[in-house]
Amino acid sequence: MKRHGTRRPAGVLLALTAACGLLLTGCSGDGDSGARKSDASYDGATRDVPRPPAPEGSGRYEGGEREGEQESRDVAPEPDYLSTFALDVDTASYGYARRTLDEGRLPDPSTVRPEEFVNSFRQDYPRPDGDGFTVTVDGARTDEEDWSLVRVGLATRNAEADAERPPAALTFVIDVSGSMGEPGRLDLAQEALGTMTDRLRDDDSVALVTFSDEAETVLPMTRLDGNRGEIHDAIDSLEPIDSTNLGAGVETGYETAVEGLRKGATNRVVLVSDALANTGETEAGAILERISDSRREHGITLFGVGVGSDYGDALMEQLADRGDGHTVYVSDEEDAREVFCDELPRNIELTARDAKAQVAFDPETVAEFRLVGYDNRRVADDDFRDDRVDGGEVGPGHTVTALYAVRTRPGAEGHLATATVRWLDPDSRTPHEETGGLEAEGLAESVWRARPRLTVTATAAYFADALRSDGHRESSLPGAPGLGELSERAEGLAARTEDADVRKLAEAIRTADGLD
Repeated sequence: MKRHGTRRPAGVLLALTAACGLLLTGCSGDGDSGARKSDASYDGATRDVPRPPAPEGSGRYEGGEREGEQESRDVAPEPDYLSTFALDVDTASYGYARRTLDEGRLPDPSTVRPEEFVNSFRQDYPRPDGDGFTVTVDGARTDEEDWSLVRVGLATRNAEADAERPPAALTFVIDVSGSMGEPGRLDLAQEALGTMTDRLRDDDSVALVTFSDEAETVLPMTRLDGNRGEIHDAIDSLEPIDSTNLGAGVETGYETAVEGLRKGATNRVVLVSDALANTGETEAGAILERISDSRREHGITLFGVGVGSDYGDALMEQLADRGDGHTVYVSDEEDAREVFCDELPRNIELTARDAKAQVAFDPETVAEFRLVGYDNRRVADDDFRDDRVDGGEVGPGHTVTALYAVRTRPGAEGHLATATVRWLDPDSRTPHEETGGLEAEGLAESVWRARPRLTVTATAAYFADALRSDGHRESSLPGAPGLGELSERAEGLAARTEDADVRKLAEAIRTADGLD
C-alpha cells in the first residue's frame, strides 16, 4: 500500500476557472416551448441587438480583469446587455439545505446557491440527436409590474444504455477521518459503493484510496471481471480514524488514477468526504495546484460527493468548480443509491468540454435584468469565444438552467433575448455553438400558470433566494411570495406534477416556514 503524509505545496497557484462534470439526472418531457430555436444568432434587421463577436477570427480577450464573484441581485448597468457564465450542474447546495432543514435548522445563507436549487429538478427541454446542446428560452410574467422570469434551458442528449457507454475507470477517494464515523457518512458510502460494485460492468475498473491524517492506496485500479469479491473486501475494511488530510487524499487519488489510466475509458476521481479538512493543505487552490498536471494532461475530472450534517460546503464546491468537476450531496440511503448506483454508471462519458453560455438582451424591449445565482461562475463577456478560458464539462442526460429576472419596457413587443451556448468537442476540441431566442409575445401571463417545469424552476429559485435573504422571509426576486404562500403554491405544484422531487421541495419550504 502507498502511504502519503502531510506535504508542503510547491509552485505557484494557478488561476483555474469553473468547470462542471457529470451526474445530474435530466429527463426529457413534453417538448412544447415558447422559445425560438435556431443555429444562428437573432438577425432582426431593425434592432441594435448586442451580439457576441462573430465566430470568425480569434475572438480572444487580450487584457483587463476577469469578472470576479458578483452579487446575483446586482442589476446589469447600461449599456451592458450581455450576461456570460460557465455551465454548472452542481446540486450539492440544495441537498445540504434539505438535510439541514430535516435536522431542524435553517441553512447558513452562505451555503445557499440558487442555481443548484434550480438544477436539482427534472426539466422539459427537447434533446439533441447527437453531442452538443439544444437551447430553450421561455419565461413568464410575475405579479410585479413589468417584471418577468426568463428561463434559459440547455440540454444534452439522453444517456445511452449502460451496455453502449465507454468503460469506466473510477478512482474513489474515501475520507476515513474520525468525523466520518457519524451515522450517515462512511457507513452510507460503504453501502452504496458495495451495491455499485455489483452493478458496474465487467470491463469497468475501480481503485480505492483512503485518507485520514495520511493517505493510502487500498486497492489499485482493478477490473470488475472476476475481482468483485476483492473489491467488496476493500470497501468493507474501511473504518474511521484520526484527522482529515484531504489534500493528501486528493493527491494520492490522482496519482492512483494516472497509474491506472485506461485509454478509451472515462477516467474519473470521485471524492467522498465531509470536507472538514484540518490537517495538511486545507486550501482548494493549493490542493488543485498539486494535481494540476494530471488534470491537464490526462483530462481526469474531479467529482465531489458531500456527506454529513457538518459539511465543508465551501471547500468541496471550490475543489469541484475549479477542478473540472462538480458536486452532489447525499443525506440518506436513497440519495446514495441514486448517485452511485444509477446516475454514475449511466452518465460516465462527456459530451461537451469548456461549455459557456452568453445571453444578449435587446435594449429596445429590456430595461434591466439580473442573473439568479451563478455568482462565482461568471465569465467576462469578451471571453465567451476565448477557448483558453475554462467553461464547464457536461455529460449526456444533463440539463442546465439559468433564470433571469427581467424588467421589460412598458408595452414591449418583439425580441427579448438571444441565448448562445458554446462548447468544445470532448475528443477533437472543435468548437460548436447553438442558439435560441425569445419574443415578448412568448412570455406566459403568469409564472404560477405557466408550463409546470417553468413554475418548478421559479419556485426553487424563490425558495433559495428567500433562504439567502435577511430574516429568511422574503425573496428579493420580483413577484416573490412569502414562505407561507410559497409553501401553499409548492403543495399545489406537487399535486399538479405528481413528481416526488417537487413533493420534497414543498416539504422543505413548509419546514423552513415553520422554523423561521
